[in-house]
Amino acid sequence: MMTDALARLAEQPAAHLLSVLAGVMLGTLFYGGLWWTVRRAATFGRPALSVLGSALLRMSVALGGFYLVGRGDWLRLLLCLLGFMLARAVVTWLTRLPATGHARTGGGHRHAP
Repeated sequence: MMTDALARLAEQPAAHLLSVLAGVMLGTLFYGGLWWTVRRAATFGRPALSVLGSALLRMSVALGGFYLVGRGDWLRLLLCLLGFMLARAVVTWLTRLPATGHARTGGGHRHAP
């Protein structure tokens, strides 16, 4: 089973690389859109409706993308998911809040008591 999957990866490396890149693109759109929505939600006229609409749009794009990339092939779907998770890590790293001196030493709490 595992050797079959590795053999398939070696047969069509460009197609499988495109699956990973598509997953990265979908993940960047999904998690970047989430970050943008959370940052801007307070400025929206109807924040709850905007957040719900954003979630539905992001999920629809991601699921539609997975459907198109996978095309019934579990390996392409898995590689797309790998790219999606990679994008999550990158977007999380790029959008992290800067560390303050108090937060690192444990002196400042960023939550309610």
